[in-house]
Amino acid sequence: MKFIHIADVHLGAEPDAGPLYSKIRPQELWSSLESVVKTCEEEQIDLLLIAGDLFHRQPLMRELKEADAIFAELTHTKVVLIAGNHDYVRKDSNYRTFKWNGNVYPLLEKTMEYVDFPEFETAVYGMSYHSREIRENVCAGVRACGAKPIEILLAHGGDERHIPLDVRDLERSGFDYVALGHIHKPQAVIRDQIVYAGALEPIDRNDTGPHGYVKGEITSRGVHTVWIPCAKRAYIHLEVHVDEKETNGSVRAGIREQIRERGSENIYKIILRGKRDADIVFDAARLTEGENITEIVDETSPAYDFDRLYEENKDTILGKYIGRFRGCREGSVEYRALCEGVDALLGSRE
Repeated sequence: MKFIHIADVHLGAEPDAGPLYSKIRPQELWSSLESVVKTCEEEQIDLLLIAGDLFHRQPLMRELKEADAIFAELTHTKVVLIAGNHDYVRKDSNYRTFKWNGNVYPLLEKTMEYVDFPEFETAVYGMSYHSREIRENVCAGVRACGAKPIEILLAHGGDERHIPLDVRDLERSGFDYVALGHIHKPQAVIRDQIVYAGALEPIDRNDTGPHGYVKGEITSRGVHTVWIPCAKRAYIHLEVHVDEKETNGSVRAGIREQIRERGSENIYKIILRGKRDADIVFDAARLTEGENITEIVDETSPAYDFDRLYEENKDTILGKYIGRFRGCREGSVEYRALCEGVDALLGSRE
């Protein structure tokens, strides 16, 4: 039996996109889902497993119709999905009344249920969120009941507010494969058996690293999975180190060069670190011009000679201020306070 496992698609979200992709980025979430469905059709995958948060919020009726139309293009693959904490099944949810195409099997109850596929000798178990949070491990003690030779569990959670899962309990559950969602970074909790697919696409600037889906096969020899990257863009936190010789122009040139090396299609958060000339102030608008940068974080400090400043200004407010911080560790909160205070005092002189 061949399957693809995806999670956290977050259709309807408006991801951090930077100036170049702000309008097209929401549509790319749909495009990635369409790409996965196309792969299912081309490779005649048996099951497409969606482990929660297909939508970023309560799905609109038109969004359900759009997703259903995408799934309806499949001639062989069956789709099984659960609702996660973002698209939970509230009392007025469109999930409750929507009629899916015949190849889509939503498991929307708040207690565990399963659907079986005799043609694949497979049963898929799952339950959905009916509230934003589930602080209990409602999957504790859930066991494969032998409904079919191959049994799979869909679950969404893994932190204290969203079904705090017990890995050891899942390992003893008897399922051939546990398809997990909620954690956006892909990771195999237990290789080939208990796996987070990760978000199909990154959603915000802190959603760094690769994103994609799991492709697997279950045979008489067991389960084999491979993780497939497919995200159209990645969020990258790029550290740029500066020194006293740097200007806005040279830093901008360095940023552009590093972006070209890592991929101009990606979305960047730039963190400036190091010692800058005390007279230089980095201009975020100038540094980001023409590049897909969502944020500039300036963690540089001015290259003051504090010992010299202290000796020259012992009897002034400036000298006394420096004296209060003498011996503080570079990079500490106290050191930043020292730099900012000296900036302010020298500025007031001017």
